[in-house]
Amino acid sequence: MSTDELIIERDGPVATIILNRPDKRNALTFEMYEGLAEFCRNAARDADLRAVIIRGAGDKAFAAGTDIAQFRGFDGAQDGLAYEKKMDRILADLEACPKPVIAAIAGACTGGGAAIAGVCDIRLGSRDMRFGFPIARTLGNCLSIASLQRMSALLGVARTRELILTSRLIEAEEALRIGLVSELFDDADALFARAREMAEEIATFAPLTLQVTKEMFRRMRASEAEINDDDLVAKCYGSDDFKEGLEAFLAKRKANWTGK
Repeated sequence: MSTDELIIERDGPVATIILNRPDKRNALTFEMYEGLAEFCRNAARDADLRAVIIRGAGDKAFAAGTDIAQFRGFDGAQDGLAYEKKMDRILADLEACPKPVIAAIAGACTGGGAAIAGVCDIRLGSRDMRFGFPIARTLGNCLSIASLQRMSALLGVARTRELILTSRLIEAEEALRIGLVSELFDDADALFARAREMAEEIATFAPLTLQVTKEMFRRMRASEAEINDDDLVAKCYGSDDFKEGLEAFLAKRKANWTGK
């Protein structure tokens, strides 16, 4: 299942998934998302697997969102709707993984990277970590309601709203203070070593207790009423502003937002 861009290492009961595009700050391709989801679906059939670590290659980023080049072929609202539904499905597969999943966050953890880390069971961070969704100043797209629900459950509605409306990023000390991460480390090596230590310890615990507890939390979140947001997602992805945001990002210039 490993590829050059999504490396899966197995050492006894612990699997480590490495998002491996350090030259792109580990920005995710659609193939990487699908590989991650496939791994989580298959984990249920692996009785010997007891814990999973997700991390980025290098020390600069966990993942700086979806690779913006993936959007170059988008042609209006329908492509945006398909993308957000794909992301909801992938995040649901991660949530449904029956094995405890630890996110080891070094450096940038934004956009799709933040969404992945947000559905992990435990998050550990380095002191240079940054977490958030700066989409209002970068691409001009939006999150789905399902993603907003996930982030609101993790961070609270008020903080989630403020993060997206201001495009600011949560830094390490705030992340620890609000419980986004449970521990902080001075560098990536110490972070990854602790993630490994924690995963090995979790691997010795009663697997059914962990599996059942995870599923209870998943069902609690799944009990929220499903809300149709197709019109709102289409409004963003079908807009001139989304096209402008994409072109401005790729050209490394400031976008000229018009609200159309």
